[in-house]
Amino acid sequence: SDPMPLPRLGRGSMGGMQSLALPLGKGPHQVGCADVMVGHTRQGLFLRLFYPCLPRAGAEWPLWIPRYEYCGGLADFVHRSRRWCAPLLNATIGSCRVPVSWNGPFKPCSRRYPLIIFSHGLGAFRTLYSSVCSELASWGFAVAALEHRDHSASATYFCPAEAGSEEWIPYQRVPQGQKEFYFRNKQVHQRAEECVRALRLFEDIDSGKSVPNVLHQDFDLSVLKDSIDLTKVAVMGHSFGGVTAVLALVKEPSFRCAVALDAWMFPLENALYPEVPKPVLFINTEKFQTPESIAKMKRLSSRNSQTKIITVLGSVHQSQTDFTFLTGKLLSRIFGARGTLDPYKGLDITSRAALAFLQRHLNLEEEFHQWDDLLEGIGDSVVPEAPFCRPNL
Repeated sequence: SDPMPLPRLGRGSMGGMQSLALPLGKGPHQVGCADVMVGHTRQGLFLRLFYPCLPRAGAEWPLWIPRYEYCGGLADFVHRSRRWCAPLLNATIGSCRVPVSWNGPFKPCSRRYPLIIFSHGLGAFRTLYSSVCSELASWGFAVAALEHRDHSASATYFCPAEAGSEEWIPYQRVPQGQKEFYFRNKQVHQRAEECVRALRLFEDIDSGKSVPNVLHQDFDLSVLKDSIDLTKVAVMGHSFGGVTAVLALVKEPSFRCAVALDAWMFPLENALYPEVPKPVLFINTEKFQTPESIAKMKRLSSRNSQTKIITVLGSVHQSQTDFTFLTGKLLSRIFGARGTLDPYKGLDITSRAALAFLQRHLNLEEEFHQWDDLLEGIGDSVVPEAPFCRPNL
């Protein structure tokens, strides 16, 4: 499509309808993004890649909610009727865009970019963490935000080999009569395996294999060859994605560390805790965690002195998603999106703590250690460990 100059989406730019203004990355690089789907079965992969890009005049910004089907999936996930909730979501947030360059020209670099594989939470999908993913990309990372196919995304799809066809994978609740742990445990293993497959995809590209993007986009994956540092790979995620990141460390030795945003520790079997070999940074919000969940995190920190647990005060579970930047009262209420902490400040704390941790464990040649204090819970709105608050699950 023609590159068109898009309005900066600020409050009020579209009257009362406007409800989302996502921040631009604060790092030195401009950010591009592209969707990548490989394979024609559900065993393939689907992800949105955020990466440092070259400036381009009139760059197009991608839609935040990529397709109407995701509005229906979100309605299902929040137990609202699709009949009114999906059109409401589409009307209020359907036109919102992410301030990154869609299929923008990849920025070559003499030093390869480290890689982060990002795993979304329950009921989310690949675009709902655009603010944190583009922030990290602006500091010189390639960030691959997966869309999981274990029925935990509010909606996703794959493209069978017949031209133009799509098969949608709906969000699924725990089946009646099935124990939640067994259902979720199976999902978390599938999710962690998808994280490992994402790493394999980048290894294939780097070895010069031709990897066709089923979505036929203007982004050629071969530009990534010799540009991604496969010795510096971390895995990161939110909620269900946080525990996915922890499990991915067990499954794949190449992942050097994990950043878990408000991890939902419930789905991991106890036998796996002694197996987690690498450091994890747990960044918790004030209102989500339970004593059981914190105890599981502490089991990991007692085994590895480099594992850190910090809590961001004034934040709620959705504070680590793009929903925290929703300005409409109704939508904020539907998604429980707002804590008392300013969302921009929350994003700063989360991304800086993550960057300091990644600097330490990926041996980066950057200046991110300037934020090392955050890893000890020192600073405004951050505390070490976790306040035991009333769980509000």
